[in-house]
Amino acid sequence: MAVAEVQEDIKSLVDGLNFAKKIERSLDLMAWAYREFGDGLVVANSLGKDSCVVWHLAKRVSPDIRGFIITTRFKPAQTKQFMREEVARYPELRVFQNDEPIPDGLHETDPDRCCDLLKVQPTRWAIEEMGVTCWVTGLRCTEGRTRTDFQEVEERDKGLIKLNPILIWYEREVWQYLALHRVAVNPLYLEGYRSLGCAPCTHITSSPDERAGRWIGTSKCGGECGIHTRPLKGSYQI
Repeated sequence: MAVAEVQEDIKSLVDGLNFAKKIERSLDLMAWAYREFGDGLVVANSLGKDSCVVWHLAKRVSPDIRGFIITTRFKPAQTKQFMREEVARYPELRVFQNDEPIPDGLHETDPDRCCDLLKVQPTRWAIEEMGVTCWVTGLRCTEGRTRTDFQEVEERDKGLIKLNPILIWYEREVWQYLALHRVAVNPLYLEGYRSLGCAPCTHITSSPDERAGRWIGTSKCGGECGIHTRPLKGSYQI
């Protein structure tokens, strides 16, 4: 499968493919990328439900596929415990964290900078240190307003391909896959969360928007931490 072959109308694929076809397409995308990039293909594992699906799909393609986890000092205890369990099960998952001092309450006064320092910067480290040429994400276009303009295969940073193999999946299909394959998930979902992040900036809401509970009360409400919108290679300034 060539990159040009997957630049299709994403909206038509969301409802045009059934669940089984979506799984097949996701596996085909992952297999193509692994053939193309080999060890340079690395999964970004956020420890959320979508990443759990992508990691499981990756392991169906090859047990040798590696991954990285970005954690922060503000991650909930449940997420940190789930991370330890996943790393123990899959030692090919590397953990990256930025421990440099930051001002107290930065997540309230300047959430963009907080995310840049604690999430975007260690993502850059992971890509550089692991020799990533294609990073795989669990991003979905059905999640919310900020995720509707992505493609399954992208090159937003020159020399770095981004693969979004479950881009066209619905949330219900994510849970269906996890249930059918008995994939372990973050226990915070049992409490009612739908989108997981750092503890101070993640809340349970009744909104139909999956990401509505992120950064409530700030300009980032329901938005992005930056790893999907900020440059990850080349010169940059935080």
